[in-house]
Amino acid sequence: MESVRCEKIAMINDMFRLSGLGVVLAGGVRSVRDINGLLRAVKNYSKFNEDNNPWGERDYGSLDWYGDRIIWKIDYYDQSLTYWEDPLSLKCRRILTVMLAEDY
Repeated sequence: MESVRCEKIAMINDMFRLSGLGVVLAGGVRSVRDINGLLRAVKNYSKFNEDNNPWGERDYGSLDWYGDRIIWKIDYYDQSLTYWEDPLSLKCRRILTVMLAEDY
């Protein structure tokens, strides 16, 4: 049952990430080379493994970008962005944050 739930969340997260909507760039990452290329790399990210995806939800990734270590993560909020929401809820609002690993 839990694996089915994680698979559903992963599918929704993949669709969300591919949409390019709801992306927030943390301050430090704004200085990296080729931001548009970085955003494409995040959208197309597929290097999920047990280390960066232990729950199978595909809500986190990391990559090297022109010498910078970049991480991205998806967080789940209610519509007012004030508290956590169940990622399968129709009320869930996702935010994808891209940042330098050192800023995490």
